[in-house]
Amino acid sequence: MLIIAATQYLMRYAILQPLLQNISASSPADMPGLNMQMADFQFLSLVIATVFITAAGYAINDYFDTKTDQINRPERVVVGKEFSRRMVMSIHIILNTIGIGFGFYVSFSIGKPLFGLVFVFVTGLLWFYSTTYKRQFLIGNLLVAFLTGMVPFMVAAFEIPPLLEKYGSYLYDYKISLFPVIAWIGGFSFFAFFLTLIREIVKDMEDFDGDKAFGRKSVPVVLGLKGASIFVLVLIIITIIALIATTFLYLKETISWIYIGTIIILPVLFLAVKLLRTEDSKGFHFLSNLSKLIMLGGLGYAGIASYIFMH
Repeated sequence: MLIIAATQYLMRYAILQPLLQNISASSPADMPGLNMQMADFQFLSLVIATVFITAAGYAINDYFDTKTDQINRPERVVVGKEFSRRMVMSIHIILNTIGIGFGFYVSFSIGKPLFGLVFVFVTGLLWFYSTTYKRQFLIGNLLVAFLTGMVPFMVAAFEIPPLLEKYGSYLYDYKISLFPVIAWIGGFSFFAFFLTLIREIVKDMEDFDGDKAFGRKSVPVVLGLKGASIFVLVLIIITIIALIATTFLYLKETISWIYIGTIIILPVLFLAVKLLRTEDSKGFHFLSNLSKLIMLGGLGYAGIASYIFMH
C-alpha cells in the first residue's frame, strides 16, 4: 500500500509539477504559469481511494485463495485462523466503501463526476479477478498488470482535465501541448505493466502445486514450468528492448543511462539467468521478490527525472 501511495506522490511532485514548470518557463511571457489544479486534500483523496480499493482487493483475494494458500504458503494463511471469513468479507466491503466514497469525492470536486465510476469499475474487476479471472489462462495476470499500470496514470487522468479547463485557451493560442506529461507518466505506466506481468507469472510459478491441485489454468499449469519460463523470458526481452530504445531515443543524459542500466536492466538480466536455473518454489519466491525490487528501482527513476527537469 505504501508503494502505491509513493508512486502517485512521486508522479505528482517528481514528474508532473517540474514538467509544468518547464513548460511555463519556455512559454511566452504573457502566458500565466501552469500550476497543478488539484488541492492537496483532493489529491490525498485520490491516493486514499486507490489504496483502499487495492487493500479491499487483497482482502477478497485472500478470502477466495484460502484453500490454495494452505498448499502454497500455509504459514501465511490468516483467513479462518486470525480472521473469520465473515470478518474478512466485512473488511472488504468497508474498504471498498471508503475507497469508492473518496473516489467520488475527488471526481465531483474536479468537476468530473463520471470519473467516480472508474473506482466502481475497478472494484468490480478485482472481485471478478479473485472469483473468476485468476483461474483462467493469462487473463488474471493481464488484469493485475493493467491495474498496476493505471496507478501512476491516474495522476495524469485526474490532473489534466482541470488544467485544460483553466489553461485550455492559452494552450491552444500558443500551440503548447501537455503531451510531455502524458508521455512521461505513461512511460512509467508502460513499464509498470510489463514488470508486473513478469512478476505475476513468476508468482504463479511459485504457486504451481496449489494451482494445479485445484484445477486453475495459470500460465505454469497450462504451459508447464519450462513453458512459463520461456514466456517470461519473452516478456523480459520485450521489456529490455523497450528500456534500451527509450533510453537512447529520449533520455540523453548520462545519469539516465547509468541508472537504468545498473538499477533496472542488469537486475532484469540477472532475473532472466536465474529463471532458467530455477525449478523449485523457494527459488521462484526469490525471483518474485527480486522482480518487486526491480519495480521499486524503476519507480526510483522518478527522482532522477525530477533532477533532470530542474537542471
